[in-house]
Amino acid sequence: MDNNELSGHLSRIENDGYTVVPDAIDLGFIDTLLDDIDRLEQEQGIGPATNRFEGTATTRVYNLLAHSGPWVDVPVHPSVLPIVRGVLGRGCLVSSLSSISIGSGEVDQPIHADDQVIPVARPHGAAVCNSMWALTDFTDANGATRIVPGSHKLDHNPVYGDHYDSIPAEMSKGSVLVWHGSFWHGGGPNSTEDRRVGVAMNYCAGWVRQQENQQLGIPATTMADFTPQLRELCGLGVYNGLIGHIDKKTPADRLFGDDPSANLWDDDPA
Repeated sequence: MDNNELSGHLSRIENDGYTVVPDAIDLGFIDTLLDDIDRLEQEQGIGPATNRFEGTATTRVYNLLAHSGPWVDVPVHPSVLPIVRGVLGRGCLVSSLSSISIGSGEVDQPIHADDQVIPVARPHGAAVCNSMWALTDFTDANGATRIVPGSHKLDHNPVYGDHYDSIPAEMSKGSVLVWHGSFWHGGGPNSTEDRRVGVAMNYCAGWVRQQENQQLGIPATTMADFTPQLRELCGLGVYNGLIGHIDKKTPADRLFGDDPSANLWDDDPA
């Protein structure tokens, strides 16, 4: 991604709250992810939830990084991570990684903002930046994410269950929707016979607690095979040279011998 393209995406997120990266992901890789979602749903016997937010005709596989395989390439994808870092800074973390398969007959998900559980006055700078990978075409009919452009600038959160005018973020298979954590959105209803499958690749700033506990949710034996970059994204680094250290070492240095990072105080002369 060149600087002009990156600047355009960041400008749209700043002004509108979201951007779409068209045809961002190789379709062969998309099909690999689809196959693995089907496998995991079958092996784990995953069915729909019993609440409106998760969906009663929607299946979700959580904590996908714990399953390694193709999922290790999702958080670090070069078509998405530079945009996220442009919003949150280089110390950003993986907050959660899950699949969302909206089945036939699903109703609309309540409009919400992903950061509304964070007790900070709105509007505020981005603490969360999330993305939705389209593993199938996203259309108005099959449940494309409903969005409220400009809503990240409002001084309040949406009321759960209330109606808000929204538009569908339609995009082709392999495209990615990226948005500011304060942006109002929700999954759309599916009136077709086919599933709308997406991957929610979510990030947070390095000073925010992650939605999924990556450090305990991913076995150490699995994380040992991650790249140092991915381990850092999972929270095994230190934010701004201080937050998260163990005896002035990063968790990744302590556990896996990754290159140490400078402590905030190391350059402070006596």
